[in-house]
Parts: sequence; C-alpha cells; structure tokens
Amino acid sequence: MKKIVPIGVVVLVLAALGCWYALAHYANTNNNTSTTNTMHMGTSGSNNGGSNVAQSTNKVTIANFAFSPASITVRAGTTVTWTNNDSTAHTVTENDGQSGPDSGDINPGRSYSFTFTKSGTYHYHCAIHSSMTGTVLVTPAASE
Repeated sequence: MKKIVPIGVVVLVLAALGCWYALAHYANTNNNTSTTNTMHMGTSGSNNGGSNVAQSTNKVTIANFAFSPASITVRAGTTVTWTNNDSTAHTVTENDGQSGPDSGDINPGRSYSFTFTKSGTYHYHCAIHSSMTGTVLVTPAASE
C-alpha cells in the first residue's frame, strides 16, 4: 500500500506536466501575430499608380512532413502563409530560380508569409526534407 501513494503522485505530476505542455503548445501555434515572418516582394519596374491594392491571404499547413494543400492557385498580389504544425523545422524554398519564397528555417509553431506579385508557376520544396514539395500557380491580377 505504501508504494501505491508515490506512484500515484508521479502519475499526477506527469499528467499535470502533459496538460501544461499541451496548453502551452496550443497557445503558441494559435498566436500568429508574434510568430509570423513576412516578406513582401515588389515587381521590378511596376507602377500601381500609388494605390494600395487589397491582398487576400491563403494558408498552407505544414504537417506530417507535407505541405497541405500541396498545390494552390492565387491571383498576383496575394499573400500566402505557411504554418509549421509539425514537430521539426521546415523551409519553403522556391525551386525555379524565380523571385519566389525562401523562408529559411520555420520552427514548429511558426509561420512564414510571402506575397506573389508576378503571375507564373512557383514550385517549392523543403530544403531540409527534399521529398516535401508544393506548387503555387499565380494568375494575373484582376486589373491586368
């Protein structure tokens, strides 16, 4: 009977630590304002007449060593945000030598955003895990 009490205390402490970790992780992954790195790329030589064009945002999740969705289509001027919900760091690295995304390491719970200003097809991968690939098809903006 005396051994049951210390084991029970250990189980309760481990359960409390598990709950604390889960809550801390949940709060960190849902607080994108402090964990988002944003990069906006302008079109060389473009003239938007000084207007501020509203940009929509599309989201890509990184989980289970995959980009989801693996392929998206957006209009030029759209910001895409990748959020790493995996347990390890990943990157979003453009393949084709275009002015595409190049995130560097995105740690678990962090996000990276990139604004696509030119139409075209942007293939990307994770530089750490080369089997992870994705595509962003950028169509001309409505005003083009």
